[in-house]
Amino acid sequence: QVQPVESGGGLVQPGGSLRLSCAASGSIFSNNVMGWYRQAPGKQRELVATITKDSGTVYADSVKGRFTISRDNAKNTVYLQMNSLKFEDTAVYYCNVAKYGSSWRSLEVWGQGTLVTVSS
Repeated sequence: QVQPVESGGGLVQPGGSLRLSCAASGSIFSNNVMGWYRQAPGKQRELVATITKDSGTVYADSVKGRFTISRDNAKNTVYLQMNSLKFEDTAVYYCNVAKYGSSWRSLEVWGQGTLVTVSS
């Protein structure tokens, strides 16, 4: 199974914006709800946004109203537009099949992630 490839992270000031992209294999992308996860230093990996094949979306309370997830089914790509970034958004961001709670641990293939650092 080909691992997802995340990109678009970087250093941004509080209040700034970034757009993350994730290219996934067709086998991962085609029939699954996709999600963006993040993992901050010393913290558990958490699912912050999900999107169905028909672009139905769900967001964690911590990012609701600031982040927007979208997908391009023709390109097997999922995006995360992040606005009004806060210090606490600093983390490595990953995309994968959406799994709630600790079920993400069942996913065997992960990309390298992309680092988002919010700092003044």
